[in-house]
Amino acid sequence: MTNFSAGKRAREMNRDRKRQEKSQGKADKRRSGPRELPVVTAEEITGNVPSIEEAMRAIENPGSVDRTAGGIRVRLFVGSLADSTTEADLRAVFGQFGPVVDAVVMTERATGASRGFGFVTMASRKDAPKAIDALNGSELNGRSIVVNVATERGR
Repeated sequence: MTNFSAGKRAREMNRDRKRQEKSQGKADKRRSGPRELPVVTAEEITGNVPSIEEAMRAIENPGSVDRTAGGIRVRLFVGSLADSTTEADLRAVFGQFGPVVDAVVMTERATGASRGFGFVTMASRKDAPKAIDALNGSELNGRSIVVNVATERGR
């Protein structure tokens, strides 16, 4: 019998336990069989991609196609919100400048209280500058709000 230290025995037991858990997981997957895949339509996958016919027409006659960035959505950051500001308030205020796809007021997980900022997604990139110019520094529910284009935060 070899005399191993307690640390080595613990490491070996841990390794054996992990191997056993891994083989158990593989066996469980084999027993459960194949998962059911969600059914999606071609439109859900392609989104706003033009058809081949539309693309060919655009190549043959470049002036006939509207090449503006109007259909591209833009997400706006809205800061310094009052605690009483709701998503409906944001939709109403930003809706004056164009269609609003989404409006969210960020809240604390534990309490549900407003964190003082939110996001509004405008349906058209053309409407965003108008909304920013008009609303940045304006008053909403008694507070001067900050509005600008949202940037992706690094995690």
